[in-house]
Amino acid sequence: MKQFKGLRAARMPHRTIHLFRKGLRLHDHPALLAALESSEVVYPVYILDRKFMTSVMHIGALRWHFLLQSLEDLQKNLCRLGSHLLVIQGEYEPVLREHVQKWNITQVTLDAEMEPFYKEMEANIRCLGEELGFEVLSVVGHSLYDTKRKCRPPDLDLTECYRVPLPADLKIPPESISPWRGGETEGLQRLEQHLADQGWVASFTKPRTIPNSLLPSTTGLSPYFSMGCVSVRTFFYRLSNIYAQAKHHSLPPVSLQGQLLWREFFYTVASATPNFTKMAGNPICLQISWYEDAERLHKWKTAQTGFPWIDAIMTQLRQEGWIHHLARHAAACFLTRGDLWISWEEGMKVFEELLLDADYSINAGNWMWLSASAFFHQYTRIFCPVRFGKRTDPEGQYIRKYLPVLKNFPSKYIYEPWTASEEEQKQAGCIIGKDYPFPMVDHKEASNHNLQLMKHVREEQYRTAQLTRDDTDDPMEMKLKRDHSEENVTKAKTARMTEQT
Repeated sequence: MKQFKGLRAARMPHRTIHLFRKGLRLHDHPALLAALESSEVVYPVYILDRKFMTSVMHIGALRWHFLLQSLEDLQKNLCRLGSHLLVIQGEYEPVLREHVQKWNITQVTLDAEMEPFYKEMEANIRCLGEELGFEVLSVVGHSLYDTKRKCRPPDLDLTECYRVPLPADLKIPPESISPWRGGETEGLQRLEQHLADQGWVASFTKPRTIPNSLLPSTTGLSPYFSMGCVSVRTFFYRLSNIYAQAKHHSLPPVSLQGQLLWREFFYTVASATPNFTKMAGNPICLQISWYEDAERLHKWKTAQTGFPWIDAIMTQLRQEGWIHHLARHAAACFLTRGDLWISWEEGMKVFEELLLDADYSINAGNWMWLSASAFFHQYTRIFCPVRFGKRTDPEGQYIRKYLPVLKNFPSKYIYEPWTASEEEQKQAGCIIGKDYPFPMVDHKEASNHNLQLMKHVREEQYRTAQLTRDDTDDPMEMKLKRDHSEENVTKAKTARMTEQT
């Protein structure tokens, strides 16, 4: 027994802090697995650095609730394995400095992340490691975590000192009205629920889902992926197994696996693009002189645009922290190139605050896409804030749920209540301009005007690109010119030969 303990100590010398950041789960967790395999004691730590989080992210109350629920669930799952999650509030550098010295830590493990603020955090932790003499191990991998692996937990008396805080401790509302509950347990249950219907999985195509259905017509797993409560790798390979058994299945980009590949696309571009979440200094982003209009931005954010479908979308977002991807598209187009001509950066900040699945790469990428600032160039396609929702929900049940002030309007007016007569408005119990606002813009007029603005911006960009272009720096352009020249020479020779004969 003593000899066995000696071997174990020799192979597992470290006293480790495993620093949870986004990977708030136990399954498929390579960094945590590496900590367990290299340590004699592991302190599972989450540093609740509110100063850091609020300086790099905009987190609303619903997302705070989802985070705290996820930490509570992680705590319960660790307790089942005889361990504990230690939640320490404070700035991460002094917190780490204090507890590395207090617990004689020789290693800090963490997930490798791609966001610049998480990269900077890791770099600072490595500098601290060089100063205090501990190793830093960040891991990205594909191994699944073995829950049977045993490792000595930290002392039990630490649990109460470093418990998951209550909402009141963070001065956020005590209750969350969102139907999404945070945590690995809930996320895995949702995963299994969807994977059980293999026919639905095999035939899923993204464009056929309904943007204004009262219940999610997609998986609703994105909040759990964003917080790291569910592994995207687990989902990807489970999907592969289902596809392998199906006679026919949908394919990327519209399949469920295709949605994960889009996620990877945005992650890849964001990791290599400076200032990805800004227009200025962003090399892939079209530079546009957007309007600055705080009043109009506020009306859009607070569901006071006067367009019922847009306002229902923004109400659902505020109440539940989630909206369908096509609803996101419509709201984003309305704010930017469609109607208000307000910068996508402003909309991105609102979504970052209110969405449970807010994600650095995907949020910014989609806002650039929908504003036609990058990736997407068919800028003439504009979402109509009336017709688009009406096609899939002609009775307006979605509007009636999220805007009860309009619930008594006949279906023919529910998307355009301002077109109802005064008597019909009285019968519906809602006077437009008093109980619900008039439309803040004339959609046809605004969208036509903005279309011309976007056309002008793109023409200016093209002219500037032509003036500053140097084809000698572009091997592909030189090859095309050579090929074109050679093609012309061949045609000329053929013509001369034809004339001679």
